[in-house]
Amino acid sequence: MKENSNKLTSASGIPYTNNEDSLTAGPRGPILLQDVILHEKMAHFNRERIPERVVHAKGSGAYGTFTVTHDISKYTRAKIFSTMGKQTKMFLRFSTVGGEKGSADTERDPRGFALKFYTEDGNWDLVGNNTPVFFVKDPKKFGDFIHTQKRDPHTNCKSPTMMWDFWSLNPESLHQVLILMSDRGTPYSYRHMHGFGSHTFSFINADNERFWVKFHFKTKQGIKNFTDTESGLMKGKDGDWAQRDLVESIQNGDFPKWSMKVQIMTQQEAKSYHLNPFDLTKVWPHADFPLIDVGEIELNENPNNYFAHVEQAAFAPSHVVDGIGFSHDKMLQGRLLSYPDAQRYRLGSNYEQIPVNRCPYLVNNYQRDGQMRTDGNGGDSPNYSPNSFDNIAVDQAYEQPALELESTLADFYDRNAESENDHYTQPGNLFRLMTPEAQKNTVSNIVGAMSGISGAKRDIIINRQMCHWFRADMTLGMSIANELGLNMATLAGSMPQHQ
Repeated sequence: MKENSNKLTSASGIPYTNNEDSLTAGPRGPILLQDVILHEKMAHFNRERIPERVVHAKGSGAYGTFTVTHDISKYTRAKIFSTMGKQTKMFLRFSTVGGEKGSADTERDPRGFALKFYTEDGNWDLVGNNTPVFFVKDPKKFGDFIHTQKRDPHTNCKSPTMMWDFWSLNPESLHQVLILMSDRGTPYSYRHMHGFGSHTFSFINADNERFWVKFHFKTKQGIKNFTDTESGLMKGKDGDWAQRDLVESIQNGDFPKWSMKVQIMTQQEAKSYHLNPFDLTKVWPHADFPLIDVGEIELNENPNNYFAHVEQAAFAPSHVVDGIGFSHDKMLQGRLLSYPDAQRYRLGSNYEQIPVNRCPYLVNNYQRDGQMRTDGNGGDSPNYSPNSFDNIAVDQAYEQPALELESTLADFYDRNAESENDHYTQPGNLFRLMTPEAQKNTVSNIVGAMSGISGAKRDIIINRQMCHWFRADMTLGMSIANELGLNMATLAGSMPQHQ
């Protein structure tokens, strides 16, 4: 009798024959406890949803390649950049930040832009957004900020009052808030937006010299945004618009592309530059630190199963490879802990063995056991070091140079101390660079968002936020005030007399 290679089996590989009818005591009797297939099917169904990401829950992703187009070896020895024309497989996950997994992907929200490069020196994760800055500059404030973007614990509804209360009390957020309130806050699709590493990282070259670096990914499809009205209409029409657009474009052979570029700052320049180069709420002006071409990203392969690849994709900025390092960026330092910790909670301690996260090259360590161990668990090899039985050894060629610190005094330093508290120049410059149409849309979006502020503290919150808009740009402040119908005399009396 010929073996049936497609026979139905349980998860343990045991064939069974009754997949639709439960085992009962008679045709109308109760189900028996011994129907183990019923138990298996229901128990697995109850566990099909892993914990949702606290942020970046709604996401899309695809595989592709990174190709080196320019030589940057004088800045970094990272093997991914070692040869002109070299290609490296990669995975890119896009996401919204504040919404749940079932929310619309056209919401006004920053977009996550997370890249995983499968290099011969291990997986390099570059976890950023579609904006070069962020709302806060110290990780201690991150959880508080995210709470304001989620649901009010009393009403379980999104709360404009919570959002604007936090932003008005944290002027460091102004730069990112202005970007969010522009049409860049509602991208037309994931293909039509830029991406940024956002943080300051470091490059290390073959001579062990360190440079500070910021990563930029410029869309080759061109920037394209929804207006607020268009975004709202698409939210009602198709909550998965961006997901569908990405999948269909790759299916049709219209492969999305981005140019990778970097900004480079020497350590000496950083010491004397008028801005803190490690402040995530600030950009490095391109006039001072021009973009340098590096390579091209192309997305050309849709995952064959969304959950296996996109939902289980796990990124951590702590995953850097030789030739790339960290910096004094406080938000980056906080994410080095929080991101891998979140993945271990969500996916388990062995999350890096999941195929989308697995390094395709050599992995050698003494980690053992834990949930969902799938790689043989080290077999009979030692689980301790040093030992007398294996030949795993440290390769000193990968040692990084010491990271220079500016102080040996540990303290709780004010993140917005003198010389760190200009929250207005860059947002003002950004607004003045916008076209008249973009300025008009931005004002309209701000007014629409601030109109949702309610409650006993409404006027206090609005007046406090208006102070920030006026300080950034007088025209911006006046336009918002007029559209909100504010009393200018009352508003002027509430404004502080100094920055």
